[in-house]
Order: sequence, then C-alpha cells, then structure tokens
Amino acid sequence: MKTIRDIDIKNKKVIITTDLNVPHKDGVITDDYRIKKAVKTIKYAIDNNAKVIILSHLDRIKSEDDKVKNNSKILVAPLAEALGHPVTFVDATRGPLVEDAINNMDFGDVILLQNTRYEDWPDKKESGNDPELGKYWASLGDIFISDVYGTGHRKDASIVGIPLHLPSVIGFLMEEELQIMDKLANNPDRPYTVILGGAKVKDKIGAIKNLVNIADQILISGGISYTFLKAMGYEIGTSLLDEENIDFAKEMLEKHGDKLVIPVDFRVAKEFADTGDNHIVSFDEIKADEMGMDIGPKSIARIEDIIASSKTVIWNGAAGVFEFSNFENGTKAICNALAKNKEATTIIGGGDNALAAKKFGVFNEVSHVSTGGGATLMLLEGKMLPAVEVIK
Repeated sequence: MKTIRDIDIKNKKVIITTDLNVPHKDGVITDDYRIKKAVKTIKYAIDNNAKVIILSHLDRIKSEDDKVKNNSKILVAPLAEALGHPVTFVDATRGPLVEDAINNMDFGDVILLQNTRYEDWPDKKESGNDPELGKYWASLGDIFISDVYGTGHRKDASIVGIPLHLPSVIGFLMEEELQIMDKLANNPDRPYTVILGGAKVKDKIGAIKNLVNIADQILISGGISYTFLKAMGYEIGTSLLDEENIDFAKEMLEKHGDKLVIPVDFRVAKEFADTGDNHIVSFDEIKADEMGMDIGPKSIARIEDIIASSKTVIWNGAAGVFEFSNFENGTKAICNALAKNKEATTIIGGGDNALAAKKFGVFNEVSHVSTGGGATLMLLEGKMLPAVEVIK
C-alpha cells in the first residue's frame, strides 16, 4: 500500500488526519502517547517543505458544554513540543477563518484545525460522514495523508470522506500498525497466543470466530469470562453477562474448546466498588449475590505459564476491574508476564490495555503498544479498516 514516501508532497498543501484523541481532564493532557506517535509523519511533511494542515477529533461532542471541555487548543503546546516546530491553532473547522489561515501559510508551516467532532453538534456531520463536509475539507489541500489508526475503524468524514476527492496515501504510524497486524494474520511466530478480555462478548464475536482458525490458543478473561461460564451451566451471580450471546459462547466451547482457555477461579465481591470485602472462589462456587471482579491466582498462574511459552502474544481487553486496587492483580500479572518474555513478540492492543501497561510500568517493556483498541479488534476480526479500504 502506498505511503507518504511514495507521493511527491514538496511545495504542496498536505492534509493529515491523525489521532490526537488523548486522555485529558480539566484542560490538562494526562497521556501524550498518541501525540508522540503522530510526530513522524508530520515531521516528514515539514522536512519536505509542505504546508501541513492537521485534522483530529478530541473526544465526543454531544452538546455545547462538550465543546468547552474538548477544545483542541490544549493539543497545540504538546504537539509543538513533540515536533520541535511551531503549530498554529485555527479555532474553526471550516469557513473564512480556516481558509485565510491556509492562504497565509508558508511552506513548512503547520496548522491544527479545531476538533473535527465540533461538526457533530447538532447534526453529526463528522461521525455521520456528511459528503459535503468531506468534500469541503478536501478542497483545502492537494494531498491527503491518513495516519489515523486509532480511529481507523470509524467512518468519519475526516477519515473516509476526504480521500474520495484527493490523491491519498497512509502515514508512517498507520503503516507500522498495519504491518504488525498483517504479520499476526499471516505469519505469526508460534505458539501464537491471543488474550481477550473486556466487558461484552458481542464486542469480541468477530475476533473469536476469526482467531480460532489462526491462533494456537485464546485466553478468555475479564467480563466476557462470565458469559462463557454461564454457557457451561455455572452460576455467575451478578457478574457481567452478555445474555444474547450465551449460545455463541456455547457453540465456541463445543467446537473449539481445545483452543479456548477459561479462568478456573475468580476474585468476587458483593458490590461494584474498590472494596477489601472480597475473596477467591473456584469457577463453580460463585454465589447468587456475588460478582466476579478479577481472575484468581490459579488462573493467573496458568496465563503466566502460557505467555512464557509463547512466541507471539497479543492482548485486547483487561482481565478485571484494574482501576480498583483490590482487583488489579489479573491485569497486572498479564502486563508483567508480557514484559518478562523477551523472546516473544508481545503486543498490547491499545485502549484500556495501554492504560494498564502504563499504570503497571511495562509500557516500554513490550514489543509494541498499539494506538487503537477498536481498530486492532477490527483487524483481529479479519476485516479491513474503513480508513484503509477507502484509500485502497
């Protein structure tokens, strides 16, 4: 697939859609990983004397209050610092302010437009891929660079609308992420282990269906464990249950039980809170008034052994409610096991897993931390990202 290297961007107006959707609170960015990963493509465009126009969303916009909370101006200083280059902020997504700023740019300049999701209030023009909006943004530049892996599974106007009207290629971050995922799909070093967690089975159905034909083993953990236990006929109390997909879980266990590894014990409590009033039970001992909050020590030991003997591991979805200190052990143990296996390719699939890796100090100890959980999951399903499909 063509990348930014394969197109002449010198003295051109280059629109780069990238993923600067970073965690933030009260106007302060709490994790700048995505900003740092976006820099390589932007720097390349600067070095090639392009006029660089950056588009990105920042959280969701469902009201005027959200516009205040999610103003992209907070991205300017950290982006400029990461680039080592000035960034001009344009407090608009379209109109004369945007057009004048672009007309007054010099080659090598960088501007960042306001949060593209501002176009979602009140009409969802961005996330609804309004054709006129995509066409308008395309009219601002000569070339489109898609470097938006973290939201590459979405069909926003800034992601799939613009490339309908401009010569388009992918950036370095998108290239890196796609190459890693392509190897997992076609030529992983074996044993190849996938760890799936999270809350709902329905979010993982596509991945499980695809991966049972590719991976050597799939370790089930987190909230989706309890739907599988229910499918096996066990009491799960008030634990998370994806009732609509019990039959799917039962079918997978019947057809691929040799590949699916289900937890054998859990840490349970009677309320969803960071409570010390919890205890360990076997998979067949959860009471009607208890909920599973984390996997137990026997399950942890089993997962650690499997990771240690694997040559490729990808992890998507936490093992428990790791935000609570009383229920972080499973997720923490997976982090540490991945970091410890230096002989394997170890990949953390973005989202909550990336936050866990940072919390437990292994962020720089694994082979790769993806910038996108949803995009990674879509690729694990064997599907193509809309951001890539439209360019292909």
